Amino acid sequence: QVQLVESGGGLVQAGGSLRLSCAASGSIFSINVMGWYRQAPGKQRELVATITSGGYTNYAAAVKGRFTISRDNAKRTVYLQMNSLKPEDTAVYYCNADLLLNTGRHHVTDWGQGTQVTVSS
Repeated sequence: QVQLVESGGGLVQAGGSLRLSCAASGSIFSINVMGWYRQAPGKQRELVATITSGGYTNYAAAVKGRFTISRDNAKRTVYLQMNSLKPEDTAVYYCNADLLLNTGRHHVTDWGQGTQVTVSS
């Protein structure tokens, strides 16, 4: 019905940068909020950043000033530019979307497969 595909993770040294992408596809009429979350080993999944269809953004305190979330509504894609990466940013990063289906129903997507980000010290 709706699919999310994350990409862009990898291994980077501390201080480096990565850009994540997440593309939504399927029976989507419109997407309200898109967001990035992460889960480090042994920890709970946590919010990283969200962005509304109008471009309003929200960031976790731990990433504010280093990460930038953006979206391309035409491509139904959300991005996460991660700069000044730290070893504590190591995690599997997931995206999520709050959207309206073509049927008119509200839908919150299931988690995708995630993309691994590893920051070495």
